[in-house]
Amino acid sequence: MELHVLPFDHPDSVKLIDEVQQEYVVRYGDPDVTPVDPAEFAPPVGTFLVGYVNEAPVACGGWRAHDDPPPPLRPGDVELKRMYVVDAMRGRGLSRRMLAALEDAARRAGRSRVVLETGHRQPEALALYRSAGYTDMEKFGPYRDDPMSVCLARRL
Repeated sequence: MELHVLPFDHPDSVKLIDEVQQEYVVRYGDPDVTPVDPAEFAPPVGTFLVGYVNEAPVACGGWRAHDDPPPPLRPGDVELKRMYVVDAMRGRGLSRRMLAALEDAARRAGRSRVVLETGHRQPEALALYRSAGYTDMEKFGPYRDDPMSVCLARRL
């Protein structure tokens, strides 16, 4: 898989983001309604990666910085968003490679911790993040009162 830094609103990014939103609809009944501004994923305050196999976009993920966040988030945190691998390419380690690349980019940007929200109906995501050293944290933002949400964090 070749990884490319792309704008959040690049056509290949949008295609994959639309697919992950449909995944949320299937699993939870609704898309993720967290407010997202594409500019939040532009360096140096964020990064959005698209992974390609044979020139086809097959995976994506990004992070956005939180420099003056409300607790339990901390200055220096980045939040992972829109991690996704197309169904036909799952089980090949692409999500683990994407996660490592996003963490490396955040580390190079001087960030200290990665936080994320996933859900109980995404057991494969929970398994990936926990196997990579992520641990439960207090729920944050729009997920604070959502019983289906799981918030995780990992120091870089």
